[in-house]
Amino acid sequence: MSIVITGASGQLGQHVVEALLERNVPASDIVATGRSVGKLADFAARGVQVRAMDYTDPASVAAALQGARKVLLISGSEVGQRVEQHRNVIEAAKAEGVELVAYTSIANADTTGMKLAAEHQATEALLQESGVPFALLRNGWYLENYTEQLPGTLAQGAVAGSAGDGRVSAAFRADYAQAAAAVLTADGQAGKVYELGGDQAFTMAELAAEISAAAGKPVTYQDMPAADYAGMLAGVGVPEAFADILADSDLGIARGDLLVSSGDLQKLIGRPATTLAQAVRSAVAAV
Repeated sequence: MSIVITGASGQLGQHVVEALLERNVPASDIVATGRSVGKLADFAARGVQVRAMDYTDPASVAAALQGARKVLLISGSEVGQRVEQHRNVIEAAKAEGVELVAYTSIANADTTGMKLAAEHQATEALLQESGVPFALLRNGWYLENYTEQLPGTLAQGAVAGSAGDGRVSAAFRADYAQAAAAVLTADGQAGKVYELGGDQAFTMAELAAEISAAAGKPVTYQDMPAADYAGMLAGVGVPEAFADILADSDLGIARGDLLVSSGDLQKLIGRPATTLAQAVRSAVAAV
């Protein structure tokens, strides 16, 4: 019986496998799955089971989940296709009789009006209807959403967005991964709902100030109407539909949709989450 990680070739999935190994889960009890097993070769070399799995292919999903005791369903990356993809995993988990499916949902999924949340809300409903024991890992925003944009931010001298004075509780992927590993290795997790986010929420103006301080150059926050922000994103190559979703997500931040005050992340990982200042200083040093 094993712990299956879906999407293990992605950034969050890789962190989760590492976190499980750090918790002394035997490598042979971990199954890392992904569309390309070649991307999982390093894990295979360390004794982790590696299996090919494509969310869109029910047969591959069923094969990947054989012998599973617990499954981490990492939400797919293909917006607009995720509900059916997730359904394939949930149905395979039910057929296999797993004792837990942990799903990486979105913060405040039961109350948010963000467009990006719709598929998460639908997946949570599928889990509820399935009868499969499940836990919800409602992850907030990634700090990497901002730190990975630092070269452009520094070049422009500005953080752009439509979040106004809204506060966002963001955390590193590695912190969310540690939380997932804690849930996967604990008993009695069925029915648990974790609202996960950084310990200290921040505004976009505070983000800009942190970048400015770390880089030693002026960086400001440029707030703009959502339509203008979406147009700006499309102008730099973001697909139009996704640019609209990103701008809408900023409006969600303005409403407080990504504000998390539960303290669940710190409780699960047993330490304070990585702070904005730590993340920015590390990212600026790497630029």
